[in-house]
Formats: sequence, structure tokens, C-alpha cells
Amino acid sequence: MQVNTDSKPYDTINVTPMLDLAYVLLVVFILMTTASIQGLTISMPKPSNKPSTEKHDLKVVQVMPDGSLLLNGAGVSLGELEARLIEAQGRDPKMSVAIKGDAATQYAKVIAVVDLCNRLGVNMGLVTSRIGS
Repeated sequence: MQVNTDSKPYDTINVTPMLDLAYVLLVVFILMTTASIQGLTISMPKPSNKPSTEKHDLKVVQVMPDGSLLLNGAGVSLGELEARLIEAQGRDPKMSVAIKGDAATQYAKVIAVVDLCNRLGVNMGLVTSRIGS
């Protein structure tokens, strides 16, 4: 058995697979950091152990399946709703609006009311109900 003494020692490392992995990770990192989620900015209230003794006005806005709006049971348009909310906010700056959307309502109609409340700076909440009730 003969030993090959002419061969040079293997002193280089093939870095091509490592570079391929680094490039893939770089692309994934760039895509994940630049992807932004569009949506609503909603700040959730923090719970308090103290019972509230203050009474503030509450307006209930219902969005019906056909897209019509009801303010405390009376039919209004979006423009009338804005005027009435501004008027109510003038009387009570800490008034709140409860937005109740019917299950068959187009989501855009509910978002229009949410955008209106955000623009006016009114405290608002979304009313939900259990499925099947």
C-alpha cells in the first residue's frame, strides 16, 4: 500500500453554501422588517378597581344591514350623526359612543363610523354579542 505524498493538505473551506444561507436570511430579514400591517389604531382601556362615580352621556350608534345608521334608535345620515356627536360632545366632553354593527352589515360602514369618532376625538367602544344569541 502506497501513501500519496504529492497531495497538498486541504486548507480551504468552500464558503458558497454558507453565503447562500446568509443571503437567504438577509432577504427574509429585509422582507419581514419592511412589511407593515395596515389597520386601525385602537388603545385598549386599562382596568380599574375603583368604581366610577362619574356619569357621562352614552350614545348608541347602530349600523343596520342595509347600511343605514341609528343614533339611540332614531335614523340619521353620516352627516347628521357627525353634527349630533359634535353637539353632544359640546355638552359633555367625556361622552362615549357605543358602536353596534349588525352581523350582516358591510364592514366598511362600521369603519366609517369608527373613523368619524376618531376624527372627533370621541371615546368609543364596539358592542359585541355572542354567536347564537
